[in-house]
Amino acid sequence: MKLIKVLCIAAGLTLTANAANAQQKIGHVNSDDIFASMSEVKTVTATIETLTKGKQAEIEKLIGEYQTKLKAAQDKEKTLSEANKEAVTKELIAAQTELQGLGKKIEDARGQAAKEVSAKQTELFTPLQQKIQNAISAVAKERSLSYVFDTSSAQGANNLVYTDGSEDITPAVKTKLGATATPAAKPTGKSK
Repeated sequence: MKLIKVLCIAAGLTLTANAANAQQKIGHVNSDDIFASMSEVKTVTATIETLTKGKQAEIEKLIGEYQTKLKAAQDKEKTLSEANKEAVTKELIAAQTELQGLGKKIEDARGQAAKEVSAKQTELFTPLQQKIQNAISAVAKERSLSYVFDTSSAQGANNLVYTDGSEDITPAVKTKLGATATPAAKPTGKSK
């Protein structure tokens, strides 16, 4: 009798677990498409491009200064003669030291510019990424989805194996964010 009760309880738990699993809903989203459709991204991208161009202009100015001084040193070297050998050699050594200092300054400016641009990208893009994540979570909860897979190429090819039958919530997330519609590549629903 106890064995029958145990079997009935086990069968009941198995059926309950199977019913619970059958009710799980899966959706997918393309975060690249959402990101590209947000007006804030265009503003942030323009800000980053402006900063990058400004840093590039500073570096090009230093390179121009380097090239001018290098040409002056090369021209001075052409005037080298036995009569002025000592004076010109001293000037050339000083010019070489100055050129080395300028070369280091250019490399330091490049490194600093890369750090500043990277920091600005992180500062400006992180809140947008969090905003997208919050919207995805909100839409998934509204639609009672258990899982949402990201089909964007930035997430890698191993993130989604098969999409047939899942719900694409990309348009709903865009609507929640007030983003504009852009055509996106549709998943084929086949194995990747």
